[in-house]
Amino acid sequence: MIEVSQLHKSFGQQQVLCGVDLRIDEGESLVIIGGSGCGKSVLLRHIIGLVQPDKGDVKIDGQGIADLSERELIKVRRKFGMLFQGSALFDSLTVEENVGFLLDREQTMPPAAIRETVADALELVDLGGTQAKKPAELSGGMKKRVGLARAIVYKPEIILYDEPTTGLDPVVADSIDQLVIKMRDQLKCTTIVVTHDTRSMRRVGNRVMLLHHGRIHANGTPEEIFNSTDPIVHKFVNGIADPKDLEF
Repeated sequence: MIEVSQLHKSFGQQQVLCGVDLRIDEGESLVIIGGSGCGKSVLLRHIIGLVQPDKGDVKIDGQGIADLSERELIKVRRKFGMLFQGSALFDSLTVEENVGFLLDREQTMPPAAIRETVADALELVDLGGTQAKKPAELSGGMKKRVGLARAIVYKPEIILYDEPTTGLDPVVADSIDQLVIKMRDQLKCTTIVVTHDTRSMRRVGNRVMLLHHGRIHANGTPEEIFNSTDPIVHKFVNGIADPKDLEF
C-alpha cells in the first residue's frame, strides 16, 4: 500500500532522513520509534505529502506523490486520517465544529448529514454527547479523542498517529492505545504510529521500526525489538543513558 524509496530530507545543514526505504502492507500496524529529532514525524509528513523530499519517492497504491498536481494530491490525501501530536484543535470552535471542520468547508454534504457523520465519529471514540463543548473544557485525553474523531470522519484507509500518548498519564495513554487498536480493527485500516513510548509500541504494533540518525536501524516484531541485543536498540527500549553514547 505504501512504498518509501531512498528518501532524503535536509533542513539547512541538518540532514534528517538519509535514504529511508520502507514498505507498509495493507492492514498492517507499524510503529516507528526513535529518539527526539531522528526524523519520525518528518517521515510521516512525507507519507501524507505535506513535505517534499530532497531525493527519493513515496508511492501510495503504486502512485508516486512527488509529482502530483494539487488536485491529485488532495484526492490521495482523502485516503488518510491523521492525529497530530498536539491534537491541533481550534479553541474557538466546539467539538462538533472541530470534527466537522473539513466537511463543512468542502460544502459537499448538507448540514444534517455533517452533524450525523460527526456524531458517529464521536461515538466511535467514546465521546458521544460532547458536541457543544469547547476544547478548554476537555482533558488532554479527550482532546486526543476529538482529534482522532476528526481524523476518521472520511473513513480513511490509512490512519497516521504522531505521538498519540505524549503528555498523558499511563492510564489515559493506555485508553488511547486501546482506541488505536479499535480503529484498526473496526475500520479495517492500515495504521502507522510514531512514538517514543515503548509500552505503546508493544500494545499497538505488529511491526516496529527504529529510526536512528535518519536511517532505519532495526525492523521487526515488537518482541524482537524489545528483546534485541543490538546496543542502540537495547538502550532505547530500556531508557538507558550514557554520555559517551552517540545521541539519537
